[in-house]
Amino acid sequence: MTDTPRGRAVAILGSTGSVGVSTLALLERFPDRFRAVALAAGRNMERLAAQVRRHGPALVSVADEVAAREFRERVPDYAGRLVVGVDGPLAVATHPEATVVISALVGALGLMPTLAAARAGKDVALANKEVLVVAGELVTQAAREQGVALLPVDSEHNAIFQALQGHNRSEVRRIVLTASGGPFLHHTVAQLASVTVADALKHPTWKMGSKITVDCSTLMNKGLEVIEAHWLFGMPADQIDIVVHPQSIVHSMVEYIDGSVISQMAVPDMTIPIAYALTYPDRLPLSYLPSLDLPAAGTLTFLPPDRERFPCLALAYQALRAGGTMPAVLNAANEVAVERFLAEDVAYRDVPEIVRSVMALHPRGPATDLETLMAADRWAREAASAWSVASGGGRQAATAT
Repeated sequence: MTDTPRGRAVAILGSTGSVGVSTLALLERFPDRFRAVALAAGRNMERLAAQVRRHGPALVSVADEVAAREFRERVPDYAGRLVVGVDGPLAVATHPEATVVISALVGALGLMPTLAAARAGKDVALANKEVLVVAGELVTQAAREQGVALLPVDSEHNAIFQALQGHNRSEVRRIVLTASGGPFLHHTVAQLASVTVADALKHPTWKMGSKITVDCSTLMNKGLEVIEAHWLFGMPADQIDIVVHPQSIVHSMVEYIDGSVISQMAVPDMTIPIAYALTYPDRLPLSYLPSLDLPAAGTLTFLPPDRERFPCLALAYQALRAGGTMPAVLNAANEVAVERFLAEDVAYRDVPEIVRSVMALHPRGPATDLETLMAADRWAREAASAWSVASGGGRQAATAT
């Protein structure tokens, strides 16, 4: 970590989302350690305006001119630079003062600015798993070439990152990602058929955005994390396991070749992984958070995931093993499927069927460059948008090719 008399300069992609809000709350508690120099938001101008008034970043980006007009009305005296549209996140990610970029934009939207940050020599605190799902080889290569760190913010990957410290990577037998199981852990197949949007957005442990909350309910989020773990830790698919742990106390585990298992445990609060990513290899004194009280937590339970009821998990492993452009197709199809479910255009159980159909139609190719990956992403989005139960699903999706 590079410290200056004014504190470490932080740029945030997705400042108005849950990770962005938690990051800025942390920065406020340690004003001598950090300062926010650039913020990228979408259309939540009420929240962005409050953040700008409090933190005074030199650069702000918003989604479009409508959002820009509202921002100017809310903060008429803002003296910094305002960038509108797709160039905004890129400008935030490459801000010359920033030494670390929090990558927390939702979905594949975060790919280009995150890659730009790594190529610009910024450490990246990665809260957007889709970046590595879509372009893991390109992003990790850019980080190696520039000598910058990819620091995981997702609680599971941050836990693995912590459990690996001080140990020989060649002695790792497997890594184990824990999953809360979401709101439908004990639902039958029949019950899943009648799930509503409101049902899917009731996560039992974490408070997150709509897209990631639905992904948690289908276990696609865990599948995406498997692919992310592959790129972060260099582990093949058969050495990455998943266990359902509803209490969300054990955040993940590493098993070594002698049978020793090291886990990271903490209260379920995203402040902890955010802080560790920002200060690694140091730790912040987060004394205002409650200590983990194991007697109060009671019995900790662990269950195998049910891949029949939650087929998204198997689809993610399938995409990882296929490699090339297939993970990008998996991610794009899922993003569209979740959007359609949230819009009540398709049923809950249609989400994995859309992803399965699109993957079956895709002729896997090598992920040699960003243009190839983006072409696969666009194709998958068109195919997922065209999917229809009435037309047999895959048959209509095929017209998108």
